[in-house]
Amino acid sequence: MKIITFLGAIMALCLVSCTENTENERIEKAVRGLIDQYPKATLQDVYKSFYQERFGPGHMISNVENARNYLMSEMEQASENTGAYYEPTGSEGKYVRIYLNAVSDGKISAEQLLDAFVESANHVEPLSDKWADQWTQIVNVIEEKRIPVTMTEDLKQLLKECSEQDEAVHHSEAYNQAYRPHYRIVERNIFNQQLKKLLD
Repeated sequence: MKIITFLGAIMALCLVSCTENTENERIEKAVRGLIDQYPKATLQDVYKSFYQERFGPGHMISNVENARNYLMSEMEQASENTGAYYEPTGSEGKYVRIYLNAVSDGKISAEQLLDAFVESANHVEPLSDKWADQWTQIVNVIEEKRIPVTMTEDLKQLLKECSEQDEAVHHSEAYNQAYRPHYRIVERNIFNQQLKKLLD
């Protein structure tokens, strides 16, 4: 019986280790992909991408009219995006960034994007594990794999404090100046059902 219990414990440890390694590989791939696509991105922009994957669009949207007005206002400010119409967040793509040029190019309507965005915002499920722990793991992967992400010790400490409070951050100034990002976050299943076929 002791041998069986011991073997069970070993198997459980191996399973945890394999799962963690797989997760670290996904994190590394996602961060390297982000930096390759957006060389001006900093650790702050990595934080934002993984934060969006975890928490989605943010707070529930009770006033759809205000959300619509803000979207239309931002449409007027959005510059042309020469990249893809959409891209996944984080390492698992639980949410998708839909760039506003998908609307200006006539791929989808502003109302279709708004509906998917509002549904996604009101669809966020509570999570049991801590964001601070997940963020620590992400930073550890970046450092251990020596991924060339722009960061300072001050920024690293600031983001650690933000993670402990589940706080969102804006894109970095360098990222904003280089890429002028304008998008909305949509939950992956909602995206697949409502928007993907229109954007591919």
